[in-house]
Amino acid sequence: MKPSLLASARSPEELKKIAAELLPELAGEIREFLIQSVAKSGGHLGPNLGVVELTIALHRIFDSPRDVILFDTGHQSYVHKLLTGRGEGFSKLRQRGGTAGYPNRRESEHDVIENSHASTALSWGDGISRAFALQQVSDRSVVVVVGDGALTGGMAWEALNNIAATKDRSLVILVNDNERSYSPTIGGISNYLTTLRATQGYERFLEWGKNVLEKTPVVGQPIFETLHGMKKGIKDIIAPQGMFEDLGLKYLGPVDGHDIEAMENILKAARDFGGPVIVHAITEKGRGFAPAIEDEAEKFHAVGPVDPETGESLSTTGKTWTSIFSDELVAIGTERSDVVAITAAMLGPTGLDKFAERFPERTFDVGIAEQHAVASAAGMAYGGLHPVVALYSTFLNRAFDQLLLDVSLHKAPVTFVLDRSGITGDDGPSHHGMWDLALTGLVPHLKVGAPRDGVRLQELLRESLAITDQPSAIRFPKGSVGADIPAFERRDGLDVLYRGESADILVVSIGAMAAIAVEAAAQAYREGVGVSVIDPRWVKPLSPSLITMAQRYSHVVVIEDGIRHGGIGSTLSEFLRDAGVDIPVHSIGIPLAFIEHSKRAEILHDLGITGQQIARSLVELRSTGELPLMEGMQRPSNENVDQPRSR
Repeated sequence: MKPSLLASARSPEELKKIAAELLPELAGEIREFLIQSVAKSGGHLGPNLGVVELTIALHRIFDSPRDVILFDTGHQSYVHKLLTGRGEGFSKLRQRGGTAGYPNRRESEHDVIENSHASTALSWGDGISRAFALQQVSDRSVVVVVGDGALTGGMAWEALNNIAATKDRSLVILVNDNERSYSPTIGGISNYLTTLRATQGYERFLEWGKNVLEKTPVVGQPIFETLHGMKKGIKDIIAPQGMFEDLGLKYLGPVDGHDIEAMENILKAARDFGGPVIVHAITEKGRGFAPAIEDEAEKFHAVGPVDPETGESLSTTGKTWTSIFSDELVAIGTERSDVVAITAAMLGPTGLDKFAERFPERTFDVGIAEQHAVASAAGMAYGGLHPVVALYSTFLNRAFDQLLLDVSLHKAPVTFVLDRSGITGDDGPSHHGMWDLALTGLVPHLKVGAPRDGVRLQELLRESLAITDQPSAIRFPKGSVGADIPAFERRDGLDVLYRGESADILVVSIGAMAAIAVEAAAQAYREGVGVSVIDPRWVKPLSPSLITMAQRYSHVVVIEDGIRHGGIGSTLSEFLRDAGVDIPVHSIGIPLAFIEHSKRAEILHDLGITGQQIARSLVELRSTGELPLMEGMQRPSNENVDQPRSR
């Protein structure tokens, strides 16, 4: 049996030993491995199929980890992980004990940035290369792989502006361009010009030509201007390099990102140039997997488990929170022409694709630019529209200043829809939506709603869009919606979900925690503890009726899927204290820690946020007056940031 090339390419050193003529075969093995692995676990398939040859060339030309390789965004790092010895971990990709879906310092010294939010790596690259230069380290390069829309983020352009200001450092910016519009521009002339322009001799030749021709009577200057203009014209036809060179950055390309030899040649030229260089590589997202190529909308950007042959989804999830929001917004859009939708490069994942199909002129995808999205929404609101800004909860962090000072300060009627709030699971620390309740709690004028089921999501969305004098936010978790949970009654906006036989403990359930809260109350009842469960629906501001209701109970327990520090439990405690009500408030939620990738259910179990575990805690609270701490049940947090740096 022929030995596997992938098995012999477990490190950059081993990769360099493989004969050049065998590299296309290695690329094929990597693609087949990715298709089979991601098909089982789910993950970012399309982007990684597109960077196979590019990553092979990268690791053959540069010496990671001494040369620092940064990925923006990190979901295109699967091939990098395979070529740095982490193939075995793909059997549990994005699962507990397996390889993370993004770069992870705990896994390897070859990984540097763990934050998978886009448009940040150029700033890292600027900082690391400046650090090397200041310490007179001249034999280490920094490579930033930028792709999947990261250059639409304003932070990337802020970084480019600063990178261009300092010339003497080895910084290579490899733009992975998987848009198809530039594909006709790849060819021999482009490759020739790239090689020519990557040499200092080319610059000296231009200067020599200018000096000689300018001394030629009558025709010299016009000839030089014509030749130089022709050169610029040819380059502008071949490649969109003008904007980069206007910044003062050397531009090389475009190059076929699937031609390993061409990639190696251009990366050598960039490495040896001696200053910041843009390398423009054209790749095909989803390359080598027909179902991904045929997926016009997403190119299998991120998938759940799929059939590795057909690409058909194997997931059996029912109705999702996102789909309920999506359908309801379309229904509202048919009734109100002032409702518009804004997203930051997440049209499909946030459910705005249906609204865009129905109302394309009222849908705005601003790219990876959350700050602009929110400030623009404030302007739209001023102009008489009601914008709906749909983001993943974790990405609201990036636009907090605009939420605070552009939207809320001006009391702009903007509705924020925060998908994937709370514990999300597979994507790890940077994608958990743990912070939104604490962050939004700091913002004056902002109303925050947390629906417990699909019916309440529809209800709160409509209530939010009826607000004309302040902003609001609706937050919900990732995944399937459970069964609707009807209320026994509604008191001043508070829904009573479960009535205890005695007034021992009042549980305040936040959003999707309702099912767990009701289950815990029922189990505690069998242990003789009287627990009532209420859902405030709007968690900011809290209803004054909570004060009256709380006074009937010995203890109040808040169950929330956000961080406890600054969360709803903390807010309620302050609320009662300000009203002069001396009742202990306990919080069951997420500790202030970064939580590694695992399934959502596994993480909630670690944190003690299950019906059975909470029931035991309520029984203990009734008998001892103390709620047991849950942090001890949590899986130890990652020590990645403490890993020694490569010197």
